[in-house]
Amino acid sequence: MFFLRRNSAQKAFWLMLSVCLLCASISGCATTPYVYQPALIESPEPLLAAGEPQIVRGKRRPVIDGIGWVVGVPGKVLLWNRRVDNHNVSPETEAAIAAYLEKNGLEQVKVRVNEYDPLGEWKRLRKNKAVGWGWRYTAGTLTALSYTLLPGRIIGGDNYNPFTNTISLYSDLPAVALHEGGHAKDFGTRKYKGTYAVAGALPVVSLWPEAIATNDALGYLRAEEDFETEEEAYRVLYPAYATYIAGAATPFLPYADLAVKAGTVIPAHLVGRWKAREVKQEQLARYARSELQQVSATQTEQLPEQEDQKHQQIQQAYFEQAASTDEPKGQTDQFVKPVNFNQADE
Repeated sequence: MFFLRRNSAQKAFWLMLSVCLLCASISGCATTPYVYQPALIESPEPLLAAGEPQIVRGKRRPVIDGIGWVVGVPGKVLLWNRRVDNHNVSPETEAAIAAYLEKNGLEQVKVRVNEYDPLGEWKRLRKNKAVGWGWRYTAGTLTALSYTLLPGRIIGGDNYNPFTNTISLYSDLPAVALHEGGHAKDFGTRKYKGTYAVAGALPVVSLWPEAIATNDALGYLRAEEDFETEEEAYRVLYPAYATYIAGAATPFLPYADLAVKAGTVIPAHLVGRWKAREVKQEQLARYARSELQQVSATQTEQLPEQEDQKHQQIQQAYFEQAASTDEPKGQTDQFVKPVNFNQADE
């Protein structure tokens, strides 16, 4: 028993270490040029009908949303943010995902903000010819059944469904919304979307698309110079990525899923807050440089004016001095001339 406990502790240690290393490595795209509007492979049949809104919001259901808020408490604790699965998405979060979709050309992506519409999802599953029919009517059917029988309006869980090309949002966090948008963008560039979706659902392999979506969200915020949201993204997306690592490792560890997630998010929170602090320092340094440039530009503009004023003052002083010098000389000449004239008369 002691050996088993020791072996389990070692596995947990290496898992936490891997969390730190992976979290530190998934921010690479935030420092590289961000790519807007990549080449997309879309369904030949439009998924949005003429006049159909791309973003729809569910009606307020205080009782149902209250139950959903309580069910989402574990997620709030793990990510240490009360806006996780709060089922009260603000207009700011909605505007963030709307701008992201527009700037990346994702016109066929549907966004359901705290909405439960199983009929609409089944219709989109049938129309989404970008995914092969074999995958749509097998794995895609399972996702539609899950959406129907386990409504996110209660159980929460922001997600992107590649088989229906739909984003479902239940958290009031722009960073989370952009992360799901990153999934939509990633799948939009894939030719074999069904194969990619099924492979990406496998343990360990699932970390790859999650890293792509996280990096895309961070890179987008950096390109948009939205530093405040970028700070929040590091504090939220890093612990969220740790939960993906825990989920991938759970089959190989003798712990409950929630216990593993609780252990892995701690180092991820530390790394995320460290990265957020770096963003804050960069923002302050950028602000200081901007202030210095403005002061320097102002001084540069004022310098020619000051030189002109000095030049004018020097000229004025010179003329005044010349005038004061000529005046006594004129008076002396006037005095001398009469004297000479009188002397000549004598």
